[in-house]
Amino acid sequence: MMVSLAEIRAERPEAFSDGCPTRTVLDHVMGKWGVLVLVALSDGTQRWGELRRNISGISEKMLASTLKTLEADGLVRRTAYPEVPPRVEYALTALGRDLMTRMLPLMDWVADNAASMLDRPD
Repeated sequence: MMVSLAEIRAERPEAFSDGCPTRTVLDHVMGKWGVLVLVALSDGTQRWGELRRNISGISEKMLASTLKTLEADGLVRRTAYPEVPPRVEYALTALGRDLMTRMLPLMDWVADNAASMLDRPD
């Protein structure tokens, strides 16, 4: 069942308005790199190098920044192991997994429709 913006605002009147935390979360979660990091982690726990390979085109700086933001938002968990050499793994938290159950159908839709949408004559 699809929920409308009016229905959301009936319960939470400030939702998605200027200055509302929802806008910050949307920026973190729906930005290009946030989406791609979350989608990559939906396949399971990954180390830094695996993430870099699975998210083609992302710079080290952007990957570090995005992971830090998503960790601060409670969507990604960073686990550092006291080993030599150091090992760090990234995984979705329960909140991140819940988000991805909702976001993956959208990503599937985008994958199915992107080419035809961008290939349309003006």
